[in-house]
Amino acid sequence: MNNISDSSEAVASLSLIEKAALLSGENIWQTRAIPRIGLPSVWMSDGPHGVRKQVGSADHLGLNDSEPATCFPTAAAVANSWDEELSEEIGAALGREASAQGVHVLLGPGLNIKRNPLGGRSFEYFSEDPELAGRLAAAYVRGIQSEGVAATPKHFAVNSQELRRMVSDSVVDERTLRELYLTAFEIVVTGANPWAIMSSYNLVNGAYAHENTHLLDEVLRQEWGFDGAVISDWGGGNDAVRAVHAGGTIEMPSPGFDSARAIADAVRSGTLSEADLDARVREVIDLVRRVTAREAPATFDAEAHHALARRAAAESAVLLKNEKALLPLEAGTRVALIGDFAQTPRYQGAGSSNVNATRVTNLRTAIASTDLVLTDFAQGFRRDGKADPALVREAIAVATKADVVVLSLGLPEIAESEGIDRDTLELPDDQVALLAAVAAANPRTVVVLSAGGVVEVPWAHQAQALVHGYLGGQGGAEGMLDLLTGVVNPGGRLAESYPHKLLDAPAAGSFPSVLRTAEYREGLYVGYRYYESVAASVAFPFGFGLSYTTFAYENLTIDGGSASFTVTNTGESAGSDVAQLYVARVSESPLYRPRRELKGFAKVRLEPGQSQTVTIELGERAFRFFDENTSSWQTESGTYEIAVGSHVRDLSLKAQFDVAGTIESAAVATSAEVYQSADIANVSDTDFSALLGRPLPRAAWGDGLLGFNDPIDRIRVARSALARFGFRIIDGRRRKAEESGEPDLNILFIFNAPFRVLSKMSGGRATRQLTDGVLTLVNGHMFRGIGRVVAAYFTGRRAEKRSRDQFHAAAATLTHTSHRSS
Repeated sequence: MNNISDSSEAVASLSLIEKAALLSGENIWQTRAIPRIGLPSVWMSDGPHGVRKQVGSADHLGLNDSEPATCFPTAAAVANSWDEELSEEIGAALGREASAQGVHVLLGPGLNIKRNPLGGRSFEYFSEDPELAGRLAAAYVRGIQSEGVAATPKHFAVNSQELRRMVSDSVVDERTLRELYLTAFEIVVTGANPWAIMSSYNLVNGAYAHENTHLLDEVLRQEWGFDGAVISDWGGGNDAVRAVHAGGTIEMPSPGFDSARAIADAVRSGTLSEADLDARVREVIDLVRRVTAREAPATFDAEAHHALARRAAAESAVLLKNEKALLPLEAGTRVALIGDFAQTPRYQGAGSSNVNATRVTNLRTAIASTDLVLTDFAQGFRRDGKADPALVREAIAVATKADVVVLSLGLPEIAESEGIDRDTLELPDDQVALLAAVAAANPRTVVVLSAGGVVEVPWAHQAQALVHGYLGGQGGAEGMLDLLTGVVNPGGRLAESYPHKLLDAPAAGSFPSVLRTAEYREGLYVGYRYYESVAASVAFPFGFGLSYTTFAYENLTIDGGSASFTVTNTGESAGSDVAQLYVARVSESPLYRPRRELKGFAKVRLEPGQSQTVTIELGERAFRFFDENTSSWQTESGTYEIAVGSHVRDLSLKAQFDVAGTIESAAVATSAEVYQSADIANVSDTDFSALLGRPLPRAAWGDGLLGFNDPIDRIRVARSALARFGFRIIDGRRRKAEESGEPDLNILFIFNAPFRVLSKMSGGRATRQLTDGVLTLVNGHMFRGIGRVVAAYFTGRRAEKRSRDQFHAAAATLTHTSHRSS
């Protein structure tokens, strides 16, 4: 329990160095404490799908051990459930475990929009659609904070690629920014009141997210009413003074007192308002008060949480194919298990979200608890992708002796990780070849996929049934068997579209950007918004998923602000469906729009023959668009189509609805033809500049001297031969890790990170002056650079000790004298 005084009184009692120091971490995971005002340190931890509290050797990349915790399915998996109640239940379990482990701030959920299926961190995010992502993330936040733990939705904002994620500038027009990339966060902030939010690494239209006044002040605080703390991603701080002015609250991890000195100096010189500093300090104090308001539980129920993880995995898996009703498998079916993932499952992604699971099940062990008969197991393929004919021969022999083959395929660890984007949507060739061989030996083959996102499926015709379990967490194998045996009727529906091939996807030719900028030339045409607008063929459409029963939709009526209809289970078994509502503009307009947009959904559970009337509100988000002329949300008057069904390409109910809006079509700016037609494969500079409403920023990297915010991997072109030699050493380690099949997250982080992290993530062991010395060396002045590094090291140590002593002396002194004396 806390005994913090009123935040305004507490701020008034603090010295300048205390205030400034509160805006950065004490170490990798904790904030600073000031005992004399009753302000304790609070603990932060990664935790989008499981708590990752490190008490020993700490790091922010998921490399070292953490305390055991339940590993729930990743967000990409749970998104397929379309289930807000389940999401809130998982959130509450996450909050309970965090609280039991002494964690006050849980760094999640992640809800960035999946701009392109190659995104390396897509397994941590919900969807390509902001309505779905926002509502599920809001449910997580409500669950987490019900346990007295702060949720931290992330990464705010427009954080779409891992390549050079700390230096890339996301260049996006304001309408696309608001309607697509900020709407999910808006839903979370206005609907769930998170106590914290995490800013992203990247720049947004020229300003780093943690010091972006438009994002943090104008939109987040003034427009949405956010009253919490903005925490930087780890190493995402750039200019501490600008961050304070813009609305960035806490810089993590600890940069020592380097940032605090810069803030204090800026206040003394008058370049930073004392009111801005005090506002950020109040946010820190309010956060600490919120998360220390009650006693934490001593333990959590690990068995109950494992059962929840198992249920979540089953509810989130998507049945994509089921020819001749092969599934569910009847009791006594003789099953051959083939595939390395059946024995050593891929149940979570790599990186900062990595959880030390309390237990992990696999298909080979878990099948013993079912009514199926396991005939044999065969590894089938190697994890590193190298062909092994002997393993294939063994798999064929095993397949021929069973009634049904369950073939466990998926993406290897190296394919999906924080810090690196995928380079393909294909399964490894050896796995595709294995499927062909096994299906030829036994056509009754069920493919179970383990992957954090989209894969190309040109091989799907060879499988009689196909289930995508995504990354199902520690209970994923048991949950999958519940689905395969019919204990659970498949209720998962895709939260992202599956193109036939990568080149079909929007932004396919430019993702990830290798340039200084990432240009969002496709505008609003992301995922199904693009495929529907151009009527493109897809492998599996957004919202798709099969069931063991069938559903019928009828009787759509539009009554003012809501749509009502009836859903009936017309099959022979209990099951669930996701009723999805899409809105389309019917009357002509100069304003470009995607063909359809999801504006509501409801999870419906029905017994055989049962019907239910479903009502979906057509709220303020249903018809709005962001009008850049007035910098406000508007609704265009006209006729709209309301379409309802089981997925975006199965909308059996349609009705037109006249909307009296806030603006007439004549007042809407005309969109370029390339956007009206959705022909966004090759948007010209002229058309994109017109969409932006400004000239395009410089995209190319400079050929001159390297600077504070240039990525470290640019040392390959540095003027210093020593620096270029260092690049070859680091790059060799990176290639060796890729060949081994295990990503080296340290190397990936170093390559993508800017030079500023040398001081920003040093915990006070280095300063900006030391980084300047390193840059002097890298830029070809070796002896001068070495001299500056050495001088900065000793100068920095003295400055750090002086600041630390001032802080602790002030913190130990009960005084209300002016902070300017410090």
